[in-house]
Amino acid sequence: VIGVVIGKTDVRSFPDRKNIGTERYTFSFTIRDSPTNFINVQSWGREEYIRSLSESFRVGDCVTIENPLIQSKEAEREEKFNPVTPSCYKLLLSENHSVVKTSSCYDTDTRLLSLLHLPVKDPQDYYSLGDIVANGQSLHGRVLNVLAAVMSVSE
Repeated sequence: VIGVVIGKTDVRSFPDRKNIGTERYTFSFTIRDSPTNFINVQSWGREEYIRSLSESFRVGDCVTIENPLIQSKEAEREEKFNPVTPSCYKLLLSENHSVVKTSSCYDTDTRLLSLLHLPVKDPQDYYSLGDIVANGQSLHGRVLNVLAAVMSVSE
């Protein structure tokens, strides 16, 4: 699978249920290869493997993923922590079988670069900041998708 990384989580650790007293490490990212297709990728493993893999690329890089495990996703549970994707599958990376290679999008396919700027949600499923300000009371307690641009960053 070749795609551009459009999102990425930080490395996290969890107690290993099989080996009491040890930790398992994980991180996930989302890749996109067309305007309508993107998928979540998750990796679990030893701390050294996960940290090294996570540090090997960033959002905006093009990656080639070889030999991932394809799994059905558990939509309700997984979409709580990862972007909602149009696929009913996710990719799982294995330290022993999978390989992630990074390359410049210019070297791979310049069309992939334009995918970085496309929203992942339906364009009709957004609230503008103006809508939220005007209708704030009626929207109280609801989960909303917001489409906004950062105008400036300062202390």
